[in-house]
Amino acid sequence: MENQEAYQKAKKRVEAKIGFYIHLAVYVGVNILLIIINLITSSQYLWFKWPLIGWGIGVFFHALAVFAFTERSSIKQRMVFFHALGVFAFTERSSIKERMIEKEMEKEALKKQ
Repeated sequence: MENQEAYQKAKKRVEAKIGFYIHLAVYVGVNILLIIINLITSSQYLWFKWPLIGWGIGVFFHALAVFAFTERSSIKQRMVFFHALGVFAFTERSSIKERMIEKEMEKEALKKQ
């Protein structure tokens, strides 16, 4: 029973991390496109900085929710919940995900010793 709970906790942490990395990759990709579009169409005014800064704030708080807040944090729990609803549907059977879950379980076991 305890092993199942540890597995579920590790799975949620891994899903939150994967969600953050996906978010970060999309942020970088979209902002590169926005910079290119801005420089091609209207290089006199550099408007790309506004979505870069605004979205960057969101990425920063997402990183805090995933990596800095404790498990008891309601913000982190909400982040994990929302990620579980959508982003992870396509990664559910991933062997990479399973290896990450195993690593998380090992980290948790070392903390308890």
